This record gives sequence, structure tokens and C-alpha cells, in this order.
Amino acid sequence: MNTATNPPVSTASVVGELLGAPKAGQREHGYADTLAEICQQPDTWSRTARAVQARRTEIDASIAGCQAIVLTGSGSSQFAAECIHPLLQSTLAIPALTVGSGEILLQGRTALPRGEICLVSLARSGDSPESVGVVQMLLEQAPEVRHLVVTCNRNGRLAQLAASDERLRAIVLDERTNDRSLVMTSSLTNMVIAGTALAGDPSYIANVDALASAAHVLLNDHAGSFKAIAQGPFRKAVYLGSGCRYGAARESALKMLEMTDGRVVTFAENCLGLRHGPMCVIDDATLVVCFLSSDPLRRAYERDLLNELARKQIGWRLLIIGVNIPAELVGEGDLGIELTAAQACDDNWLAVLDVVAGQLLGFFRSLHEGLKPDAPSASGVISRVVNEFTIHHRDGVGQNP
Repeated sequence: MNTATNPPVSTASVVGELLGAPKAGQREHGYADTLAEICQQPDTWSRTARAVQARRTEIDASIAGCQAIVLTGSGSSQFAAECIHPLLQSTLAIPALTVGSGEILLQGRTALPRGEICLVSLARSGDSPESVGVVQMLLEQAPEVRHLVVTCNRNGRLAQLAASDERLRAIVLDERTNDRSLVMTSSLTNMVIAGTALAGDPSYIANVDALASAAHVLLNDHAGSFKAIAQGPFRKAVYLGSGCRYGAARESALKMLEMTDGRVVTFAENCLGLRHGPMCVIDDATLVVCFLSSDPLRRAYERDLLNELARKQIGWRLLIIGVNIPAELVGEGDLGIELTAAQACDDNWLAVLDVVAGQLLGFFRSLHEGLKPDAPSASGVISRVVNEFTIHHRDGVGQNP
């Protein structure tokens, strides 16, 4: 296990050079927190995996006898959940799904499966109105629901609620994962690493260590390629992924959108959904990013789609990230990034690597746009933690103020 406390990157790499600049200069250019938090991920993943594995008994008790597992969160935390639930669904003998915290607030208990379920709440700060509101509502209205909280902030309201209420269990991750940057980076991937532990895979630690090695390669050997693409003349970006990697596509699209302050318009789809209308957005100003599946069936559909895009000659550039990428899919000017160090991991584990790639693209594009990745929202429209808003209750809706 890597026990380094500094971001595990070479000083000769593109990101290493940026991190090697004086802290005052990093602050001036607005990237001191974001880049360090991106680069610390391989180290923190290995630490998170071992910390969570040490609590195996508590985790097993949280889901024992449940009829379903529901993961929830808002924004990036919801996308983190979407990076996890397909693995749980394919591994455990019970249904596993993601339901956004906002949807639970809107629909109430009916948004969740019937019967005894375990609700796994993912939250960087644990202070967002939706995260806290959902747990408090269900504790009051649905006492049969079990609760497991995964958060990066031991001082957040969710962690404090778990400390004072025996109906909740909380896994509080290392303080380093509680990103200071506006955008979620290491917090998200570490929550994914923690959440995958629910599958009880005997290769859990080995898989996480392989992912950490692969992320180290991405940061050291491929950051320059991400920087070059990020500086291209595109104004739109489309991210494609399937299964757990669809969650990664949604998160990567959000990272580009947030870190460019909306200047690059993004969306995520799977390879089949793109044909049903969204393909019309792809033009010469569109970057297409495909997280290529290693599953033979999914890859067959993805290859068909990428070949169709090539025949139609649409899109500015194609960036493919995956294992054993067929050479014929990478056209002139396109780029294929091999996740060689993670070849032993199947699709259910690769989402965190896709997310790192999405973070690097968004980071370098943010700098190219003259923005500050630590706080890219120049007008303050978005903030690190969503501003407080009223949590409405069905009994009180419609009453005059």
C-alpha cells in the first residue's frame, strides 16, 4: 500500500509541474485545492478501502436481511451512487438501485421499494438540505428503513445525527477526502470506493490497489494528453458510458460543466440512448468521450455507435478510455487512453478511473478558459454546499403563510 502523504505524482509530469509551483502562485491561479485533491486520490483510495474493510461486521449488519439496498445523494453524490449500484445489483441477491435525494423529498416513502430496505446516504459535507431532510423525514415517517451514511465530514449534520441516533450507522472517511474545492473530486471517488465494499467481494482490497495503480499512471503519463485535448476548439462535450460507467459519464459531464462555469455545454448518455435524439447535438465543436466497456456485449453496442459516428463524420474529436481499445476505433486526431494497470478489474470497478479522467479534462479546460478551478463560478451562482432552502412536508403544503 502506498503510504505517502503527498500527491503521488512525478515532478516531471504536467500535474507535477503545477503542484511544484509555490503555494502562493497556486492560490493566485485558483487551483491549489482542486489539483491536490485530484492527485491524492490513488493514496486515499487504498487507505479508504482498508478503513472500510475493518468495519466489515457493521456493514454486513446494515444490510443483513434487507429486501433491497437504495443508494441516495444529490448532484455528484447521486452520480457516485450510480457508480456503485450496478455492482451491488450484480453481486448481491437483492435489488440495488439509486434514487436521488431530491426524488425522495418529492415523492416521499413511495419513491422507495416496499419492505425493509437499507438506505445508503452518500454526502461529502453531510450538510446539504436534501441529504439531511431525507434522513430526518424517513426516521419520522418510515421507521422500518435502515440507514447507513457515508460522508467525508465528521462535523456535518448527517455525521452528528448518526452519532446521536442509534438507528443510523455512519462511515466517516478520512478528513483529506473532505474537498475544500467547490467541485467534488476525491470525496466522490472515495465514497464510491467505500460504497463498493457493500458487495462483499473477496478481491476488494486487491481491486482497489489495482485501481490506485492505474490512477497513478493516468496522472503521471496521460495528464499531458488530457491537457492538449482540453485546450481544443470544442464548445460542447458528450460523455458515453454503460452500467457503473454511466454514473461516471454523468459525473464527468458535470465536472466539465461546473469547472467551465457553463461555457462548455455537456450531457451524458449510453451508447443506445444517444441515437434517440441526442446525437443531433454532435457537430464539429463537440468532444465525444467514450468510457469503453470491457464487457463483450456492451462493447459490441459501443463499437457500433462509434463506427456510426465515424461514418457520419460528426464530432470534433473522440476520446476513448478503457482496456484493450481496438486500434480501428481511434481515428486520426482521436485519442485512446489504456487502463492497462486495471485489466484485472471488470467494468463494475472502473468508474473511478473514468471520473479521474473527467476531472483532469474539466480542470485543464477551466484553466484554458481563464477560470479558477477552486472556485470556477465567477458570479457565485453555485457554491460548495447547496444553499439552505425550505424542506416542505406534505401535511403543511398548501397552507397559507
